[in-house]
Amino acid sequence: MSTYILIITLVGLAALSMAWVPALLKRTFISYPMVFMLLGMLLYLLPYELPRPDPIWREKYVVHLTELIVIISLMGSGLKIRRKVSWKNWQIPIRLVSITMLLCIAGLALFGWGVLGMAPAAAILLGAVLAPTDPVLAEQVQVGPPDDKEEDDVRFSLTAEAGLNDGMAFPFTWLAVVVAIAAGTQGNWLGDWLWRDLLYRIVAGFAVGWLVGRGLAYLIFQLPQKTKFPKANDAFLALSATLVSYGLTEMAHGYGFIAVFVTAMTMSAYEPDDKYHTEMHDFVTQVEQILMVILLLLFGGSIVHGLLGYLTWQGALVGLAFLFVIRPLAGLIGMIGVKVPIHEKMAISFFGIRGIGSFFYLSFALEKIDFADANQLWSVVGFIVMVSVIIHGFTATKTMGYLDRRRKVKLIPKEDDKIE
Repeated sequence: MSTYILIITLVGLAALSMAWVPALLKRTFISYPMVFMLLGMLLYLLPYELPRPDPIWREKYVVHLTELIVIISLMGSGLKIRRKVSWKNWQIPIRLVSITMLLCIAGLALFGWGVLGMAPAAAILLGAVLAPTDPVLAEQVQVGPPDDKEEDDVRFSLTAEAGLNDGMAFPFTWLAVVVAIAAGTQGNWLGDWLWRDLLYRIVAGFAVGWLVGRGLAYLIFQLPQKTKFPKANDAFLALSATLVSYGLTEMAHGYGFIAVFVTAMTMSAYEPDDKYHTEMHDFVTQVEQILMVILLLLFGGSIVHGLLGYLTWQGALVGLAFLFVIRPLAGLIGMIGVKVPIHEKMAISFFGIRGIGSFFYLSFALEKIDFADANQLWSVVGFIVMVSVIIHGFTATKTMGYLDRRRKVKLIPKEDDKIE
């Protein structure tokens, strides 16, 4: 049997199952990312001649595949956010991508250096790649499609955080690369990093993203109303907008992740009730799910073929401490003073899901320079993502259902409060 034919058949079957699996699992405590990760592990245990993913993922396809999935997911996330930008509406995600994210980076970097014995650059990289929450694997805790008008604080905060911090963590990935390159050399590398990677690239990402989004919104919604310019009807425009926004921003040496999310939000702000937003969102979500299935199968295969081969008990302990102590505690600290019920704060803090974005950042950094602790980095990151997929997958549906029931009970007036 041809290996190529076997691969496309398996990928086709896995992608085909996405038409039913999410709906079948919706009322269970199992998430479909967990199902496909486990399916990948099972497939690679069978005696078939499948191309084995490199246990210490060094292939360039990892960078490009994860990059593509993340930017498509960011477009979908931006299209479904409905809250207007203001400090009152956005203070929780802003706190999460500043205070919480910095605490996570610092805490994990200290553990990587002090407990795992990593070099400073590698320890910084460990914190940077695991700081951003994942927009790809977090669908269960995010807001619904654009036509879903319900948008509670928990789902909105986690969606907005995932959209913003995938770009905001990039400067610290670059910091790790710069520190590794500058080790033992002289020069103003810190000043260059502050100006170029921390300031310019972020500003360029927001600027280009807004310009592209504003221009597309004008072409899609405003120009057809003023002239005989044809109205856009094809949902694939969202995918085109994703690639254009990302490409132009990267050409300008800005952060394309930020630009794609800003582009989507800018587009969705115009004619928010237009069903075209929902059509675009549904299209990019379907593309994202197909690509996600492929990567999860590869991830499962890499686990059984040695991805965790350099994981020590100290690395596993640090990973568990990050998921169950560092991130939740950093989240609660970041939301001090915010008027949100404590049980919702705890949910926001706990569901810092790790996933595809972490793989992108790590493969991106290792493509720039070879870190001495690269193998250990892959094993620790792979372990944390695997545990996150399982633990958050088991708990997300029940937790969100519990929070929804609490809100409904709170909205129902008591007998004594009813007007006779």
